[in-house]
Amino acid sequence: MAELSPVLKQATPVIAARGEGVYLYDEDDRRFLDFTAGIGVTSTGHCHPKVVAAAQEQVATLIHGQYTTVMHRPLLRLTERLGEVLPEGLDRLFYVNSGSEAVEAALRLARQATGRQNAVVFQGSFHGRTMGAASLTTSGTKIRAGIGPLVPGVVVTPFPYAYRLGMSEEEAVAYALRELDYQFATVTSPKDTAAVFIEPVLGEGGYVPVPDAFLQGLRERADQHGFLLVLDEVQTGFGRTGTFWGHEPSGVRPDIVITAKGLASGFPISAIAAPAAIMDKAWPGSQGGTYGGNAVACAGALATLEVIQEEGLVENSARQGERLHQGLAKIAEAHPAIGDVRGRGLMRACEFVKADGTPDGQSAQKAQQAAAQNGLLLLTCGPAGNVVRFIPPLIVNGDQVDTALELWAASVEETVS
Repeated sequence: MAELSPVLKQATPVIAARGEGVYLYDEDDRRFLDFTAGIGVTSTGHCHPKVVAAAQEQVATLIHGQYTTVMHRPLLRLTERLGEVLPEGLDRLFYVNSGSEAVEAALRLARQATGRQNAVVFQGSFHGRTMGAASLTTSGTKIRAGIGPLVPGVVVTPFPYAYRLGMSEEEAVAYALRELDYQFATVTSPKDTAAVFIEPVLGEGGYVPVPDAFLQGLRERADQHGFLLVLDEVQTGFGRTGTFWGHEPSGVRPDIVITAKGLASGFPISAIAAPAAIMDKAWPGSQGGTYGGNAVACAGALATLEVIQEEGLVENSARQGERLHQGLAKIAEAHPAIGDVRGRGLMRACEFVKADGTPDGQSAQKAQQAAAQNGLLLLTCGPAGNVVRFIPPLIVNGDQVDTALELWAASVEETVS
């Protein structure tokens, strides 16, 4: 009798039977507030009518048109539509299926476009599980352990994680930039460096926003030394952080953007975007794939973009994210076990610590499990598993945020008492 791999562990005990908006229902029809959104995927909520209708229409017309064999209109329309929301100058797109694949494509492109081999990443980064992407991932050894040797040429440098470092944000930025410059002086010559990869908000690494000044410092060094700045917007893109792209508040121009997750409200599709001058340097045959740019996924992505625009979901993410943050901060004030509350938009987190300030993964896990029992689905993250993250669909309203806060307050109280 076949069974799932025992390595796959569920974060909650729920067997989902259906989803509607911000809610999941189990097989007994119990309703749960879903503040996981499929790890930031169901951006327009579960089964948004417009997304469902677009997918149903496409399924009845063309399910799969392999894009190096034939072209299909949904892919062409999506490319045109993304051109309206991508950072200025990023006018060439390549599609694959998952975030990991898109990261691999970006690494391949960066090496071919620059003729250089090394990539710089930051402590706590998560870029995926496939071999190239895992080589760039440092959010936890579980992603990298037991599969070496990994892809060579990856240099890891400190991230400006002010809370963990015990510094102000300004001090953390100065420290991390100094350490990056030290890496350029001691480990990877800038002339050997193809790209720097960074998430605008660390995902699996603990939901830590990148200070704008740090991204600006990276852009300055990329311009000075001629390497590429690659922004991994797999989790932060499409309104998740209260702006359409997570890097927007910094004013920084990326050379390559990676997107996935919230792009199609649950259908598997991802992409990298770059200027023609960079994308044209990809070697012939280096880009392709059987399922990339699938017609149904493209239809879902087009509908997702329409919903985001028509329903003002980027603005809603900023507004409800601030409401969520204020409520989480108030709960944390009453419970010293929560050492930090942070995030941007609807990408928020609570970090649990012990009395001595060290990570407390056990309490975070207990609080997350208590929340599930109380009807609120959440996830943990961080190298020590001591961060609980809140990732509701972008359609969440104020009443639903307040309900989630009530359930979270009760769950924390159960845990720390």
